[in-house]
Amino acid sequence: MNLTGPHPGWQERTIQLLGKERFTRLQDAHVLVTGLGGVGSIAAEMICRSGVGKMTIVDGDTVQPGNLNRQIPATHSSLNREKAVVMGERLKDINPGLELTVINEFIQEERIMEILQTPFDYVVDAIDTFSPKIYLIYHTVNLGLKLASSMGSGGKVDPTQIAVADFGDSYKCKLAYVLRKKLRKMDVHGGFKVVFSTEQVGKETVIPVEGEPNKKSTVGTSSYIPAIFGCTLASIVIRELVDGPAE
Repeated sequence: MNLTGPHPGWQERTIQLLGKERFTRLQDAHVLVTGLGGVGSIAAEMICRSGVGKMTIVDGDTVQPGNLNRQIPATHSSLNREKAVVMGERLKDINPGLELTVINEFIQEERIMEILQTPFDYVVDAIDTFSPKIYLIYHTVNLGLKLASSMGSGGKVDPTQIAVADFGDSYKCKLAYVLRKKLRKMDVHGGFKVVFSTEQVGKETVIPVEGEPNKKSTVGTSSYIPAIFGCTLASIVIRELVDGPAE
């Protein structure tokens, strides 16, 4: 077993929990995380800290003041820097032995297909822009890759209403509803896990925006709900990598 980094004992607690054989499965795995906002940045960090040996992270955005309340890469010293670059530096600081690919771009359908040619062991979808989210899900499912996807975490405050289900069995989530309508027309009905919340979003938390190429509105967010979504996504990935499909 190769315990990477200048302090090889840093993974001892994880090995104590999982055992050497199951931990080795994490070391041998390659995980793709798309979207490094409040959900994806937490998911990426938890996956890195678990001991996954290879990661690819994707985001084309920069750190903005509005990110400071919830996103791992967001600090005052990182404002206006590329999220993917900042997050990559953080992951390598956690595990210098991590084999990391950083893709600093907004991905469209053609690029998604190129990226997915890598035989990832798991794909995490934390994209909050509708079109690339649709195409990532569609192509990941069609390629037979394992996928865990985040539904809407904005406008939520109650962690007890967060749930995990197959995409086709999710409910009381507006984003999941809209995605299901679109994906059914593309013959995708389920077969992957989603993290969602049944809590309803108040209209007063949604504000239309102009001049933003990737969104038509913003939704108020808490510091902790996106983090719980991200940790839950990471738990799905880690458990399935070491044990097979998570219940």
